[in-house]
Amino acid sequence: MPLAATGDLIAEAAAQHRAVAAFNVITLEHAEAIAVGAEAAGSPVILQISENAVAYHRGRPRPIARAAAEVADQAAVPVSLHLDHVQSTELLHRAADCGFSSAMFDAARLPYTENLAATRAAVVWAHERGLWLEAELGQVGGKNGEPPLNAHAPGARTDPEEARSFVAATGVDALAVAVGTSHAMTSRDAVIDHELLGGLRAAVPVPLVLHGSSGASDEELARAVAGGIRKVNIGTALNIAMTGAIRERLAQDDRGVDPRRYLADGRDAMARTVTRLMAVLAPGRAHAA
Repeated sequence: MPLAATGDLIAEAAAQHRAVAAFNVITLEHAEAIAVGAEAAGSPVILQISENAVAYHRGRPRPIARAAAEVADQAAVPVSLHLDHVQSTELLHRAADCGFSSAMFDAARLPYTENLAATRAAVVWAHERGLWLEAELGQVGGKNGEPPLNAHAPGARTDPEEARSFVAATGVDALAVAVGTSHAMTSRDAVIDHELLGGLRAAVPVPLVLHGSSGASDEELARAVAGGIRKVNIGTALNIAMTGAIRERLAQDDRGVDPRRYLADGRDAMARTVTRLMAVLAPGRAHAA
């Protein structure tokens, strides 16, 4: 079906007190696996391409974005396309021309006042072009190989009152918050600060987004959704599934050279991971679909 709009998917999820899963796309196999897994779960899904993924594709967002859009067009469930963790204003300004209906502008590395000003400018630009814009306040940590922040380190948590003011001043459509998860975790032992999440939900009138979700257990994710998270970003979990399946295949066939054989195994493993995680975020959805 035609590309859905990210804002519409999240508005529908919020009305139903559930979350939309947003899975990172690095290769075509990622996009195909996410679509197949979402179809099996009977749930809408967001294909998101990060600035890091664009860099991997030699700084050219259009080829991988068009490939993902074609996958979405043939999916049996609604699928949107999201440009994630954009720090480059130049890249953000290419979003609309590449088919993205939304973007996450990441100025969280900047001091608060600079983050606010940069994000406000990004919101104005995005809204003039009909794009939904997410921002981040509070440092999640773990990006680009940096160590995850200690739970009590400065900036490792999002302050509810600061978040309230930030959303009002910038006009963002959604806010990614730091409540205990970290990017690039390969273990699932992150502890979400649910009391803080409750305070953020009460303070912030826009949907809340959880980044670094691969590091949280199913129970923690389900509780976070019940506590008000409406978009859940997942990347590393897919890469773990893909890499594990490929390693297993190559260990069994050390003379094989056809990449289709091991990439197919990796794609299937990612699809299963997508279906399982979507059941956590929107329980019962597959039975209702």
